Amino acid sequence: MSSSSSSDSDSETLSLANLFKHERPIHDILGGGKVADILLWRNRTVSAVLLIGMTAIWFLFEVVDYNLVTLLCHISITTMLVLFIWRTLADIFKWSPPKLPGIIVEDVAFKELASTFHRKFNQSVFMLFDIACGRDLGLFLMTILSLCILSVIGTYFSFLNFLYVGFLCMETLPFVYERNEEEINHLSGNIIREVRRMYRRFDKKFLNKIPRGPVKEKKIRTTGST
Repeated sequence: MSSSSSSDSDSETLSLANLFKHERPIHDILGGGKVADILLWRNRTVSAVLLIGMTAIWFLFEVVDYNLVTLLCHISITTMLVLFIWRTLADIFKWSPPKLPGIIVEDVAFKELASTFHRKFNQSVFMLFDIACGRDLGLFLMTILSLCILSVIGTYFSFLNFLYVGFLCMETLPFVYERNEEEINHLSGNIIREVRRMYRRFDKKFLNKIPRGPVKEKKIRTTGST
């Protein structure tokens, strides 16, 4: 009995190790390229600008209660005034006039961001479809519970707050995980091990007592007849 329990614990430990140890680096898992560099803060300037910009937008709309049309109009008015003053002073003091660049933002960045979102969206849809098929009952119940918790949390947050929290998680969690990968893997392994123990107890006390149809008997009969 002890040998079987020890083998079960060893196999569980191996499965947890296989779950959290990945062959590819986190940079490749995030898609590589500029998007992964931003999420992992390898391009600190762009990452900081995005974080400051999103924080400013969240502050203006959620704290100051700015309206989108009003904000766009004020930004346009301020930009036009700055350009007008700059152009006027350039004519007076013989400075170089303001010039609008041909390409403000390269289309490569938008294409890369769109392709990354498209790939991750497809992976999420296929993963949810596989879970919904009920092949792993424990994973199915955990997903349903997580979605219920997420829906309850969503009732206490506005959509912009929800997007901002998600953006903060995208900007911080991959970076923190890359810096503390071993510690996070060890802690996550302990948590999942405890969750699996609780699920086995729940399965033993409740799920196994649920009556089920004679599916196995039909399969045995069909195999025996063949």
